[in-house]
Amino acid sequence: MKDQLIQALEWRYATKKFDATQQLDANDKETIERVLQLTPTSYGLQPLHFIWIEDGALREQIKTLAWNQQQIVDAASVLVLCAKNDLDTTYLDQHADNMRDTRAMAEEQIKGFRNHLHTAIGQKAAADIKSWNGKQAYIALGQLLTACALLELDATPMEGFDPAALDQLLDLHAQGLHSVLLCPIGKRAADDHYQTLKKVRRPKNLLFSTR
Repeated sequence: MKDQLIQALEWRYATKKFDATQQLDANDKETIERVLQLTPTSYGLQPLHFIWIEDGALREQIKTLAWNQQQIVDAASVLVLCAKNDLDTTYLDQHADNMRDTRAMAEEQIKGFRNHLHTAIGQKAAADIKSWNGKQAYIALGQLLTACALLELDATPMEGFDPAALDQLLDLHAQGLHSVLLCPIGKRAADDHYQTLKKVRRPKNLLFSTR
């Protein structure tokens, strides 16, 4: 497994040109969804939502908001990683309830965690909560990229888009969400020369130290 993981990460790259004839296998899609469902988040709150963009006309609109990056329309699918704008008391209680019921706990056993959620998150400013939630999407992205590499799917994470315009296009505000990242997923085109380039990474001795 160790070798398989490293080989998969050596194989992956930020694909510049997708094979537009390829489709996303239903089993691979299900695996990706399960991976994202299992992604770790602070307190396990999962303040995230993921939108598959498969409609061609909608993708063309998104392409114009993403500096005309062709991957948006050529990839088998595009995943929008979104985060919640806030964490209200109802959401926090639903999370505590879910934990209690899933683990067959008594309310008394979950009471301390429930109170801590309300206290710790209730002290945060609204802007801080929105930013904090957005950071959770990057944890999910890491899991997504690794999973895609192991599935031999190409994935290109993108911050290069107009999030306010995308939020409006997808009516995310009405859902209490905002877009954080785009990630086209599919199969690389045979003539994408970027796949043959050597990875450029700093040496490990500059990245790690022990104290």
